[in-house]
Amino acid sequence: MQFHRRQIMAAGLGLTVTSLLAHPPRANARNCSPVQTVSASEFGLLPDLNTDQSKIIQRAIDETATKGLPLFLSPGIYLLKRIKLRSGSRLLGIPGQTILNLSGPDALLSADGGSDIALSGLIFDGNQIPLGKGYGLITCRNIKHFNIDNCRFQNSGRHGIAVYGCAGRISDVEVTQAAKTGIFSLDADGLEISHNHIHHCANNGIQIWRSSIGPDGTIVAHNRVEHIKAQDGGSGQNGNGINIFRADEVIVTGNRISNCVFSAIRCNAGSNIHMTSNSCNKLGEVALYAEFGSQGAIIANNIVDDAATGISVTNFNNGGRLAVVQGNIIRNLSKHRGPDQRGKGIFVEADTVITGNLVENAPTLGIGVGWKKYMRDVSVSNNIIRHAHIGIGITAHQRAGHALITGNMITGTQNGSIRAMKKSQPIGPDLSSNPSNEYNNLTITNNVSV
Repeated sequence: MQFHRRQIMAAGLGLTVTSLLAHPPRANARNCSPVQTVSASEFGLLPDLNTDQSKIIQRAIDETATKGLPLFLSPGIYLLKRIKLRSGSRLLGIPGQTILNLSGPDALLSADGGSDIALSGLIFDGNQIPLGKGYGLITCRNIKHFNIDNCRFQNSGRHGIAVYGCAGRISDVEVTQAAKTGIFSLDADGLEISHNHIHHCANNGIQIWRSSIGPDGTIVAHNRVEHIKAQDGGSGQNGNGINIFRADEVIVTGNRISNCVFSAIRCNAGSNIHMTSNSCNKLGEVALYAEFGSQGAIIANNIVDDAATGISVTNFNNGGRLAVVQGNIIRNLSKHRGPDQRGKGIFVEADTVITGNLVENAPTLGIGVGWKKYMRDVSVSNNIIRHAHIGIGITAHQRAGHALITGNMITGTQNGSIRAMKKSQPIGPDLSSNPSNEYNNLTITNNVSV
């Protein structure tokens, strides 16, 4: 009797080494042994067949989950569709070699309710088969303690990964060529998305959404997100590296985001948001955006290079306010990118501290404060602005609130260091050297203009 090479791997090394690599035992653990892995070949699942094997793998998943055992899939291609995961399901493969190909509509894998689901070392290929609304290649609903790691999701007809009301971790995953969004989360209940590579998606890289405004707390950390389009158009709902909607208390930190049609990070109606230590470049609109009802944002220690606008905290007319913008480097803005003329380093409207930032090469404004009457309680201090058309522009509307402009260094401007603005046009003298009694709501002191 002749044995296929892959069958030998599944029966030998695949049963023990794979489980050890996926979850090695702790160094100090006592009386512990690696969990035995069951090979899917024992149920008759064979790689590289041109027939759908959904029924076979479904039986294998059901039986191993009931027994609490991981299911190992040997290298090769498997044609599958509509596979259901249950509590305790754990699927393991050989990274880069175990490929699950979608053979029909709807999610390749899905889970609805339950806990303790894990996927590792698998490639999910959607073959660009259209998926129903809300589906990803894997779709999870109301799952506690799930873990997806060291997997690849490609060619999805909608989302790469879609999770609803879930708690768990998505890490060390690659998502590419998704027809909508790389990773989509709605109403998370304790989610971490970290150390992933998401690229060449049609609408968004990562979306953290809620059905209604409220605490979410998702952590989005140390991901690489790049080449994101806005295939479905719109005024900002698409084309973003990381998109937050109605979700409060989300932490976005340490990500590298580039080549997005709109924003690197866009928060709409989400409060108490952290955008910290991200590296962002080649953005078609505002790189770091808190808008429309977003209240409470820390935007700190980021680098923005080559965008239409660097940072924006706006829509005070819709409740957008309350931010600290600190310690960012923003450079090489372009007023010709995006849907209209931009070219601003930082733009804010209400209840915001702007301090310790460096803005360089801003073709319209280094820092913009307020729009028409929408300005209240803004402090701009200890920033350096180099080579801007106008250094700092402040709304001149008679109903605008108060602003403090102090201790800033502004060099190489073309049309004044500190100017009152009527919409987008400067009016009156340069306030850095000719203070005006006309603006009693402005305190301008100790700035250096060269």
